Amino acid sequence: MLCVLSLVSCEKDPKQDKGDTAYIGGEVINPSNNYVVLLKANSVIDTMTLDANNRFLYKLETLSSGLYTFSHGGEIQMVLLEPNDSIMFRLNTKDFDESLVFTGKGAKKNNYLVDLFLNGEAEDKIILSFSQLPVEEFENKLDSLREIKLNDLREFITKQSTSELFNHLAESNINYDYYLSKEVYPFVNYANSERKNFESLSDNFYDYRNHINYNDSVLVGYFPYASFLKHHFENLALTEHFKHSNDSVFSKQSLDYNLIRLDLIDSLMTNDNVKNSLLISAAIEFVSNNKDVDNYDAILNSFLAKSTNARHKDYVSKIVSSLKDLKPGNPLPDVKVFDIFNNELNLRFVLGNKPCVIFFWSQTNMMHAQECHKKVNELKLKYPEITFIGINANNDNKDVWIKTLKKYNFETPKEYLFKNPSEAKQALAIYPINKVIIVGKKGLIENAHANMFSINFEEELLGVLNQ
Repeated sequence: MLCVLSLVSCEKDPKQDKGDTAYIGGEVINPSNNYVVLLKANSVIDTMTLDANNRFLYKLETLSSGLYTFSHGGEIQMVLLEPNDSIMFRLNTKDFDESLVFTGKGAKKNNYLVDLFLNGEAEDKIILSFSQLPVEEFENKLDSLREIKLNDLREFITKQSTSELFNHLAESNINYDYYLSKEVYPFVNYANSERKNFESLSDNFYDYRNHINYNDSVLVGYFPYASFLKHHFENLALTEHFKHSNDSVFSKQSLDYNLIRLDLIDSLMTNDNVKNSLLISAAIEFVSNNKDVDNYDAILNSFLAKSTNARHKDYVSKIVSSLKDLKPGNPLPDVKVFDIFNNELNLRFVLGNKPCVIFFWSQTNMMHAQECHKKVNELKLKYPEITFIGINANNDNKDVWIKTLKKYNFETPKEYLFKNPSEAKQALAIYPINKVIIVGKKGLIENAHANMFSINFEEELLGVLNQ
């Protein structure tokens, strides 16, 4: 139990604490480090140090009501803070989201939002099964799920006398999850091609789009809203692409489709934070997954003309330059890494004289980290002639890295840590995190865009071995 939290214990001067102030604190079980970072709209507010009991308490003197993010050990979660809230959380890093519980004034609304998030994750598999049904049956089942959640929300609002801000967030979570399911239906229904699935939709299937607020400043950074917008613009772009192409299936590598996607984001979004985030995501996604470097400049030029974020522009320009240097036949860039004995090495010289698979992982996505290590262990048995090298891509804390290797039983002889993560990620164009680089016997790049979970991955490995 947390002994430091109650509004009474925090309020030494009731008059002083009336108004736009709030408290947030917590206890972290099995901490990865000794601090928790508090952010709002991706800007760091403060770094809060854990005490000897792995607890902290922090007062926001001039509160700006809204969604905040707290981060620990690479994991993140959101909390809604409003005037005079006094919220504590308790979590276990071994089961971050599922163990998270809020207590104190303002806790009930946050527990409700966390439950929406967790239930949404559990419902994904159910909705995927619905998505294999004909469109009318799919809509009926989806509508029923949505109505149940909205009824639960109405009951909660009546009992708790919640704020308009909470009401908007919770209802938006339910609605945008619902909208997202309809946006992805043509892509996850396996009965036909995407084009035929689009053609099977009723005229009113997308009527909810009339209620979309493309520039809701309250929802900036909110997971359900951000996820919806990403898939929504993919859907809109594909619809436009199909109007003047003969394609029948969705290809994220299509230059025309991606240029349309950038144009649509630019034309519909006015909130710069949201628009710039969507633009950079679309641009990086294309260049990171497309092997045809001749198409990079067209995407880059379109992106540069639309983004208003100078830092994003510089980043994408450098990524494109890096990707051009990662052509097959080129050596790896000059990147420094540390091994588990704290030796500083050049990545080129840890390859040896065997073909290599270089994979990347991060503490911000431990599910992927565990899945890729499990997959690598399987591949090692099948292809002993290949060296598999794991690199922690997002961490510069050696102690946390070593603890994570031990905690998850990741095999360590060929595990490395970047000396300068931001520079290395840019040089190797590590986006998304699940990209893999295949290097041949002579230390030259074979494929800088591989994916070990692809059905063609083992064919690529055999091709390298047979050279």
